[in-house]
Amino acid sequence: MNADFTKKLLLWNLKQNKRRMPWKGEKDPYKIWLSEIILQQTRVEQGLSYYNSFIKEFPTINHLAKASQNKIFKLWEGLGYYARCRNHIETAHKIVNDYKGKFPASYNEIKELKGVGPYAAAAISSFAYNLPYAVVDGNVIRVLSRYFGISTPVNYSKGKKIYAEIAQSLMPKKSAGIYNQAIMDFGAVICKPRNPLCAECPQKKDCQAFQNGWINILPIKEKVIGKKKRWFYYFILELKQTVYIRQRKTKDIWQNLYEFVLFESNSEIN
Repeated sequence: MNADFTKKLLLWNLKQNKRRMPWKGEKDPYKIWLSEIILQQTRVEQGLSYYNSFIKEFPTINHLAKASQNKIFKLWEGLGYYARCRNHIETAHKIVNDYKGKFPASYNEIKELKGVGPYAAAAISSFAYNLPYAVVDGNVIRVLSRYFGISTPVNYSKGKKIYAEIAQSLMPKKSAGIYNQAIMDFGAVICKPRNPLCAECPQKKDCQAFQNGWINILPIKEKVIGKKKRWFYYFILELKQTVYIRQRKTKDIWQNLYEFVLFESNSEIN
């Protein structure tokens, strides 16, 4: 069953996959790393213009490491989750200083970089160096959960282990990069979160979710993350056509970015 899944997936990728992105097929680890960092918590449609801007402004990791933080943060504005940008800058400096500007070529070294977890390390090492490490992102989890009928919550440690083991077992060792990109594309194009294209799916004959009517149930995620409400009130101070802004220095959201004078309240002010 596993071999059949992989064979059908790779055939779909070869014959039918029309998904195009500028970093697809890329072998430069710097550009792959950049795309992965930008796409963390960001949709492809939103991240595309940022990726193009960064590559134009900083074509190599040496260009990035030499740039001022203010210039980098300015390009990052609007992407949110600014810790990613801080980690990005720190990692660029580390690669230039410790690796003489050459991106590390082993999975373990890549995984140790600031802001690079197991998923991004697997993506970079497989796409750039064809190393046999399976990516396990939301798209991959959704495909595997539906195909194998896995009901273990995806956000439990047991669930994460199950998905990681299955993903690794499905990967053809000699074409790791192609397989990883194919299964992610398959989850984005065919096995979508809502309204998946089951009628066009080459895996539907063996898909447990399709055969048992579990499409809208799987994958299962439990434990709702708590959300905190914050009320920000900004004051725009202007004098002789000059507007006052200041840089956020505290370790909080939007650290190092610029803003108007801020008053934060514990409740809504009417």
